Amino acid sequence: MPLLRPPYRLTFSTTLLALACATFMLAGCSKEQGQQAPAAPPPAQVGVLTVQAQPLTLRTELAGRTSPYLVAEVRPQVGGLIQKRLFEEGSFVKAGQTLYQIDPATLQADLESVRASLAKAQANLAVAELRARRYDELVTIDAVSKQTRDDAQAALLQARADVATAGAAVRNAQIRVDYARVSAPISGIAGRSTVTPGALVTASQAAALVTVQQLDPIYVDIQRASAELLQLQKAFAAGKLQRIDAGRARVKLQLEDGSDYAVEGTLKFAEATVDPSTGNVTLRAVFPNPKGTLLPGMYVRALLDEGSTQQAILVPQRAVTRDPKGNALAMVLGEGNKVTPRPLKVDRVVDGQWLVSEGLKPGDQLIVDGLQKVRPGATVMPVPVSASAPAPGVPGAPAGAAASASAPAGGAAVAPAASSASGVAPTAAN
Repeated sequence: MPLLRPPYRLTFSTTLLALACATFMLAGCSKEQGQQAPAAPPPAQVGVLTVQAQPLTLRTELAGRTSPYLVAEVRPQVGGLIQKRLFEEGSFVKAGQTLYQIDPATLQADLESVRASLAKAQANLAVAELRARRYDELVTIDAVSKQTRDDAQAALLQARADVATAGAAVRNAQIRVDYARVSAPISGIAGRSTVTPGALVTASQAAALVTVQQLDPIYVDIQRASAELLQLQKAFAAGKLQRIDAGRARVKLQLEDGSDYAVEGTLKFAEATVDPSTGNVTLRAVFPNPKGTLLPGMYVRALLDEGSTQQAILVPQRAVTRDPKGNALAMVLGEGNKVTPRPLKVDRVVDGQWLVSEGLKPGDQLIVDGLQKVRPGATVMPVPVSASAPAPGVPGAPAGAAASASAPAGGAAVAPAASSASGVAPTAAN
């Protein structure tokens, strides 16, 4: 006869089975709920700038040194003792002004001697002229031979040559007497005198008595790398830049203390050779210096106009990033407001903005703010912004963007054509 389990065991098993089924059903429901796709987030807002072309005058900053417009090292042309110094050291002297007086006693004696020789030659000439005239008359009546008349004519020519020689000797002696007065060959500032009264000097000696320098106007010699000149010439040849009339090429200066020199200068020429030790070409500019602010040998920074363009593209620095290779990269809006990467070629910084030579064209929608929240191919919501500051309320705009956009560029700079002086160095470059 089979054994029957107690009823309470049947009830307990049934309860366990029911709990297991309920748990399985709950797990299935939870899995189905987890497989449902979440709602798509809205497109990210980004600040967008419409790229525009504008006229610019390119300007670069270069190192330079000042040098005198004219320099004259004054040396004696005759020997003797210095009797007087007739100028004040450091004063302005005019061309022809007497600076030193050399003792002219021996020179004056030489002059008197040659003057006497001239008088003697002139007396001999008078006698020779009378004799030649008399013999011309006598030879017609055969009173003298033709040979005698010819000898008289030759003596007359010799007397005339003696007078010419003596006259030249007088002029030479007079010049030497005049050289005893040492004059300033140019107008300018007289430097330190190397001799005092009583010093013995010789003609054309190696040591200068004093140096006179003309400092108004004054030259500024600017050093420019030859490689940069080649780049600028290529830009001119390709039509990317237009040459500005060389006669209007303007240059500005910054002094050693960082202040600006008040007067603009003009670029004159560039040397035709490259310094093999530095690879630089020397450009020379001339500046008015009425107050004597610029002194020879001063170090200055020259702001040089290079060329102009009517289609320059400037973009904020915050809109340009770098790829792993260091190449410039920007994000632009493509069709359907999709983010599209665009490789760029940037030349230099212009008042806190990049000057773009390749990669962008007028009308492109450039993403300026919110770059950290987008990726290539993503759809975004564009919000217009200005070039100098992010649009208010645009998420992801970097802090201090407005300040970085106006930060001055270190080194080369570019000035708007409307506000910068016209002019370009025909041989300046970048």
